[in-house]
Amino acid sequence: MPLRTTYAEGTPNWTDLPTTDQESAKAFYGRLLGWEFQDDPVPGGGVYSMALKNGSAVAALSAQPPAQRGMPPMWNTYFAVENVDTTCAKIEPTDGKLVMAPFDVADYGRMAVASDPGGAVFCLWQAYSHIGAGLVNEPGGVVWNELLTSAPEQVVPFYQRVLGLGVTETGMDGEKYTMFQAGGSDVAGVSPSPGGDLPNHWHVYFAVDNVAATVEVAPSLGGSVLMAPFATPVGQLAMLAGPQGGTFSIHQP
Repeated sequence: MPLRTTYAEGTPNWTDLPTTDQESAKAFYGRLLGWEFQDDPVPGGGVYSMALKNGSAVAALSAQPPAQRGMPPMWNTYFAVENVDTTCAKIEPTDGKLVMAPFDVADYGRMAVASDPGGAVFCLWQAYSHIGAGLVNEPGGVVWNELLTSAPEQVVPFYQRVLGLGVTETGMDGEKYTMFQAGGSDVAGVSPSPGGDLPNHWHVYFAVDNVAATVEVAPSLGGSVLMAPFATPVGQLAMLAGPQGGTFSIHQP
């Protein structure tokens, strides 16, 4: 279902990147993923750059807030919830941490920021006028969200209790792979952290027409190839980073 107008409770519905150089990031992702941008003023100064694909919102870029300066940029994953305040009340009793208490974002929605018991940060979104991404699972849009964590035994029950997600397990290249379910559909995955310099985090996958061609052009646009293209049962994958950081993967079904 590429075009979306609603999201079931607990479904990843939005992603954005607070970055140290917003204009450079717009140039990189615009050319790499075919995005156009709509700059919306932010109270207090600055803009929130809404990324559009075929006229539909798919993601956003913004300036990194002062509290995050000195930290590497990271893509945020948002989860749709019916009531942010009610959901936030479950976080700390379930061994998570409330990083930013609920607040309204104009008439777009109400959000909060939290971290799970493994330290991975995520956002909650209660939609008003902005439901999240209007286009998914198509080139230029988000196709999957995956929690890379060193503590799957701790965090899977956390998301079940806080977001009401179901859990199934399947095989992927001979390894057990955990998937979260919402509204009867698989909506996200859980994978052991790859280690190295990457912290536990929610990882974003963008769909592309051709992984090899996208990887080839990324360095010329200022990006980095962290993992060369490789085949999986669900298609070709590769891992990249933008010019300022901000690790993400690309997927060719």
